[in-house]
Amino acid sequence: MGFTGKYELQSHENFERFMKAVGLPDELIEKGKDIKSISEIVQNGKKFKVTVTTGSKVITNEFTIGEEAELDTPTGEKIKAVVQMEGDNKLTVNLKNIKSVTEINGDIITNVMSLGDIHYKRISKRI
Repeated sequence: MGFTGKYELQSHENFERFMKAVGLPDELIEKGKDIKSISEIVQNGKKFKVTVTTGSKVITNEFTIGEEAELDTPTGEKIKAVVQMEGDNKLTVNLKNIKSVTEINGDIITNVMSLGDIHYKRISKRI
């Protein structure tokens, strides 16, 4: 089954504190905190295309496991990084000082982004 599918954000924890820590302006944090996002993931072997739509903002990242790719961050910055896969259900990547871990378990995807001791957790369900 892999990661391929469309997922809707069900809940998130620590959004405001995390986004403030990464430098997002208050007005964008206020706008984004209650918007449900849809993530669409297409996995073809080691190649991934991830499109996250939050309101009118769309971020698309394409990468191949183990190869350097240019990825968009939540702040809009582009960073070169290498996404790694652990087992069949976990993706990890370091974007500068943010560590992102995405794990799939059945129809639920959990993404935790960590900046030091601040953790932003997103839980999305397959739709």
